[in-house]
Amino acid sequence: MADVVEIAAMRRALELATRGPRSRNPQVGCVLLSPSGEVLAEGWHRGAGTAHAEVDALSKLPEGGARGATAVVSLEPCNHVGRTGPCAVALIEAGVSRVVFALADPGEHSSGGAERLRSAGVDVEGGVLEAEAREFLAPWLAARALGRPHVTVKWAQSLDGRAAAADGTSQWITGPEARADVHRRRAEADAIVVGTGTVLADDPALTARDGDDLFPRQPVPVVLGSAPVPAGARVRAHPRALLAYPTRELGAVLDDLFDRGLQRVFVEGGPTLASAFVSAGFADRILTYIAPTLIGGPRTALTDVGVPTIADQHRLSVDALQRLGSDLLVVARPLPESESH
Repeated sequence: MADVVEIAAMRRALELATRGPRSRNPQVGCVLLSPSGEVLAEGWHRGAGTAHAEVDALSKLPEGGARGATAVVSLEPCNHVGRTGPCAVALIEAGVSRVVFALADPGEHSSGGAERLRSAGVDVEGGVLEAEAREFLAPWLAARALGRPHVTVKWAQSLDGRAAAADGTSQWITGPEARADVHRRRAEADAIVVGTGTVLADDPALTARDGDDLFPRQPVPVVLGSAPVPAGARVRAHPRALLAYPTRELGAVLDDLFDRGLQRVFVEGGPTLASAFVSAGFADRILTYIAPTLIGGPRTALTDVGVPTIADQHRLSVDALQRLGSDLLVVARPLPESESH
């Protein structure tokens, strides 16, 4: 069992992990303890191609300085050769006698470090502060499982499925409680995505607001489409730098966002863009805000989502129903292919 010194060191390792950048790679921290429990060195992963947290910490000690030490790491030491060598091997070669980690590595090729360490005679204990580590790495774990950012697609609609009146006006279908909920969820995202059509028609700021103030955490604004974003567009005054992609190749855009460490994407960009994400199978969660009003006309909340016949419909599982003032929020996710027919 991990003792109080190791648990305190794990909390420090999780704190160190936050110093590293978000990317395709996890944020990891490491603390090296002497046999008597003193901190010998600390390290964290500074990004792709740089030393992993364990190697970063080891590099701060002289030759043989880690012999008999305990390595406390927020993620199981890796067991594969990528741009850098396996951390499990580095710890073994450094003479570390014990390794304590929080979360098992979920990678098919990078996992197995604990087993390799044990086979070399190193005492290994996993699962220390696992819940804290899992919560911290939750966005990366979700994105890693998908191989791309996790995508939430949001739209607001009338009870009869319209996103706007026939003349294109849409502010406001839903009430203040629903709009406040949207802004709170924006603040939880890493990026907010709209199309150029929405920028040109509505000139949104794409900020996350708490009443009249901005939330401390703001999503990166992302605009997709071939039309240029006007120099005076409100989105250009966003606290975060605008990312504009003159393309509708959603896979390539998500790939680049993942490389930038943007692991939670919030799509708000109108019926055309929402439909494109749904049709491409990139909608991992759907938020539909339904107002008790009837609008009629051609401005539907979704357009073509690739359903030529009823057998191809996109079946969903409803995770939550929530009343927001007079409106209703439906939170849903796609059913696995095996359950959708």
